[in-house]
Amino acid sequence: MITRRTFLAQAGLASAGMVLAPNLLSAKSPNGIGLQLYSLRELLPKDPRGVIAKVAQAGYKEVETYGYSKQNGFWGLSAKEFSALLKSHGLKTPSGHYGLDEFFGTGKMDQFDSYIESALATGQTYIIVPSLNHDFIKTAADFKSIADKLNKAAEVCKKHGLKLGYHNHNFEWKETEGTTFYDTILNHTDPKLVNMEMDIYWVVRAGKNPVDIFKKHPGRFTFVHVKDMDKTNNELNTEIGSGTIDFKTILGQAKLAGIKHFIVEQENFTNIDPYQSIAKSSAYLKNKLYL
Repeated sequence: MITRRTFLAQAGLASAGMVLAPNLLSAKSPNGIGLQLYSLRELLPKDPRGVIAKVAQAGYKEVETYGYSKQNGFWGLSAKEFSALLKSHGLKTPSGHYGLDEFFGTGKMDQFDSYIESALATGQTYIIVPSLNHDFIKTAADFKSIADKLNKAAEVCKKHGLKLGYHNHNFEWKETEGTTFYDTILNHTDPKLVNMEMDIYWVVRAGKNPVDIFKKHPGRFTFVHVKDMDKTNNELNTEIGSGTIDFKTILGQAKLAGIKHFIVEQENFTNIDPYQSIAKSSAYLKNKLYL
């Protein structure tokens, strides 16, 4: 199976049953819940039009893109064609995952410029860094250097009416010289420029409590990736509400965190049709969490 890290190299709690906090409702996204299309990466290249139709049928109103290239667009569709496809199914795309390794490594803008063009053509507001080359962050000084480059990338986005975001895995919490990459990003990027997309699964897998992070850095988390942890194998995902993560408690702090978009992502499917899986997650968020 293709992992996010491999793809990028080629082209990244409290007890259950608690009452839902009122502030979750007040942080409700007006556009509904979204799906990170990476969840369907095995299917999209074969039939992007058919896949997008089924995403809409599964109850989603937003999608988060990945995998754009200037040569191939989105699975053979140009950014404008892909935007038209989304609109034909009542879908919007507030954000896309675009790897900025070229910019971080060399400062070259060619690839970055193509991503800006894609974001503008599809009506996206956020260019989100999904991961990065680990060679860039070996030391605490490297952490600070990348934080500075994130600020610079955010300034570039701002000039085009766009915003920058950063999506985490769990490697960001590896302690180096008394600090971590994630802490460095939060402490040394401009909160007005760099938005965080917290992947809740990876935070929990790193042994951290998302609510503690929300409280320490209120208002920083414009997006969350919502994916559950399998009860028998923590390295696997499962449908929202079927695993071990207490989303009622975590997302009960949505207003404090600043969350505006709730993006379902599932990196693997076990003994279930992918479309049934994403529909089940969508229904849980709507019926149990009232998003």
